[in-house]
Amino acid sequence: MATITLRAHFDGERIRLDEPFELKLNTQLLVTVLPGKTDEEYEDWALLSVQGLAYAYADDEIDYPLSLIKEANPDHYEGLSAKTEAKRKAL
Repeated sequence: MATITLRAHFDGERIRLDEPFELKLNTQLLVTVLPGKTDEEYEDWALLSVQGLAYAYADDEIDYPLSLIKEANPDHYEGLSAKTEAKRKAL
């Protein structure tokens, strides 16, 4: 059998697969415990996303007409921390 990676979680008692997969009796398994994500890690990803968008929509990019915007999202930056918001504004 080829090696396959399956998503799973621990429910407090057992390790449960997140999607159905047929395993034969006594199939050998390796279990990797993934580290939990920290708030700082989420902020780093948010900042990277903001930087990527700033690069993609830099001054040398073409302007897109407002007619292409289907729905405005005024709450786009609502969930960012003050630290990440300050970094975003500095771009």
